[in-house]
Amino acid sequence: MLSLTNFIDKILRRSSALHWLILPISFINTCVTFGQNPPDTDIFLVELTGTKEARQVSKPINITQRKGYDNQPSFTPNGQQILFTAMHEDGQTDIYRYDLPAKTTTQLTKTPEGEYSPTVMPDQAYFSVIQMEMDKTQRLWKFPISGNGEPTLILTNVKPVGYHCWLTPDLLALFILGKPNSLQLARVSTGDTTRIEGSIGRSLHKIPGKNALSFVHKRIETEWEIKQLDLKTNQMTTIAPTLPGSEDFVWTPDGALLMGKGPILYQLNPKNGQTWTPLADLSSIGVKQLTRLAIDPKGKKLALVGQ
Repeated sequence: MLSLTNFIDKILRRSSALHWLILPISFINTCVTFGQNPPDTDIFLVELTGTKEARQVSKPINITQRKGYDNQPSFTPNGQQILFTAMHEDGQTDIYRYDLPAKTTTQLTKTPEGEYSPTVMPDQAYFSVIQMEMDKTQRLWKFPISGNGEPTLILTNVKPVGYHCWLTPDLLALFILGKPNSLQLARVSTGDTTRIEGSIGRSLHKIPGKNALSFVHKRIETEWEIKQLDLKTNQMTTIAPTLPGSEDFVWTPDGALLMGKGPILYQLNPKNGQTWTPLADLSSIGVKQLTRLAIDPKGKKLALVGQ
């Protein structure tokens, strides 16, 4: 990791045209191969109707519509806004908010550092981010949603953080970069962490109606599974295999799993077995690969990242 960072620094000193290389290591590991441009991604919005037995997906609407990297969407608790990460032409990343009723976009952060993975915190007064600090350290920070006030470091000694999921106001799940990447639980009040599992994917989600966390365990290179962690007992069980090569998923409020592979969105109902059923094909609008997904609290709107 250090040798890669030093190599990047040398390149940047030679050419200001390569600013896009200032990326969190999690971005390099999961999105691009070193030496390639960042993926050109947009965020699409669809309406979900019906039930998990007969789900319908509306025609996708591109809510970012620009060349470059727009990614990592998450809904606000009222379902009226989407927070997301956008990369500028100079390689700088900041957090933006898309307002669904007004169809307008507002920039929320403007710092010398880079911010990723915006998530509204349980108190709803702040949103948390993974910040790539000036020395390349990746830690968890929070910004006031109101825009008034300075950002605050949440976990001082926990690094390098790749992704995160709030479980309670004091407890969160973290994707910690390493060899292998690991799932860890962290207490904000104490700063303590507990390692749970290695070789995990970047999707971390609470399971609707349960005191449990779900994540992808990359058990071996060709077999990935969505697993459940009981937060009371720390016992793990397997829910279903992922679609081959896919690691991004979300839960609908009625207990179904959604996941993309290629341009196709799939659904799985864990109570009915382990078969993924296609719901929608986005190839007609030029999408070649679906990755990250975010769903609003009512399960009526779904944000999809299309490459």
